[in-house]
Amino acid sequence: MRELAAVDRALDDVLVQLGGIVLRLSSPQLTRRGEERRALARSVNQYSICAASSDDPRVQRLKLELQEALKPRLRLVDSR
Repeated sequence: MRELAAVDRALDDVLVQLGGIVLRLSSPQLTRRGEERRALARSVNQYSICAASSDDPRVQRLKLELQEALKPRLRLVDSR
């Protein structure tokens, strides 16, 4: 049983590292084109699937941050 808990912790650590990488890639400077945004969306969706079975709060927090990063950024346009 302890071995399973150790594997679970190791997987959570990997998910935290992976989530950090994807979060850095979600920067607007790196994902400007539509193709880049679609690739980011696929990565975030895949991460969310993997994170769904984790109870680690770090993994869940990253999942929420990544999902927020996918939301369109609104720009204020002045028409004067």
